[in-house]
Amino acid sequence: MTTVTTEPFVHPALFYRGQEEYLHGTVPFVRDGLKAGEPVAVAVPGPNLAILKAALGEDAAHVRFLDMTEAGRNPGRIIPKVLRAFADAHRHTRVRIIGEPIWAGRSSVEYPACAQHEALINPAFQGRDVTILCPYDAEHLDERALADAYATHPLVISGGEERLSTAYAPEHVVARYNQPLEQPGAAEELAFHAGLLPDVRHFAVDQAARFGLSGIRLEDVALIVAELTTNSVRHGGGSGSLRMWSDGGQVVCEVQDSGHLDDPLAGRRPPAPDQLGGRGLLMVHYLADLVRIHTGPEGTAIRCYINRC
Repeated sequence: MTTVTTEPFVHPALFYRGQEEYLHGTVPFVRDGLKAGEPVAVAVPGPNLAILKAALGEDAAHVRFLDMTEAGRNPGRIIPKVLRAFADAHRHTRVRIIGEPIWAGRSSVEYPACAQHEALINPAFQGRDVTILCPYDAEHLDERALADAYATHPLVISGGEERLSTAYAPEHVVARYNQPLEQPGAAEELAFHAGLLPDVRHFAVDQAARFGLSGIRLEDVALIVAELTTNSVRHGGGSGSLRMWSDGGQVVCEVQDSGHLDDPLAGRRPPAPDQLGGRGLLMVHYLADLVRIHTGPEGTAIRCYINRC
């Protein structure tokens, strides 16, 4: 395979069909990195993690493995908690990462956040000495996911050949999935301002308990709502509204305000060690199982899904 870019950051999509093509595209990538002395991490769904570990044999002992269905359950935390965490731990050398954030089991509610994540990898790592290979299951993913892969990756690998993507336009993908969120059938709602922040947190915990959350998950809701409502008061016009409802096996909380979130990477950058504040949305991404955001001149809605178990 011939490299067709001289950029320090390399971000190819690997289209594979079946286990043989998957291993053909990933195992040499890992072993070439190890031979070059580059730290290597693999973050892919559990079944692919198992077959890749087995194929690597003794080389697997030198690779950092993560199950993406757990580490990347919420696509919004993959950049800071998986990709940047590994790359930043090895700043003085080039690193290689296999990251597979989109698989056939992803829901239609999750998918827009996944596509935006793939698009945002590019500005998040611009200029860094990092290669992130993203496998795409061309047999089981739908046409939309495969088309978006061409738009979010400057390089594509298919049939063992690497080429530039003529459809590369990551900023268009970020904008396309920044759509108003579908409205729930029914929700409990409470408006708030600075003086009501303690009340809105108590309201959120009470509703979450009524919808079936308990223990640490109730604490997660309290922290999520505290961070989002505080951000609304400080940066979103001084007030907002909280809505909560139950959706299948999840409890959903959504905070709306009149602010505009103009940085698509907000909440996806690890803070500098000496940074004061600015960790609120990052914490929300770490705690929630999915975060969906719609922002525009009319305001911002941040919707968080919390699994019951």
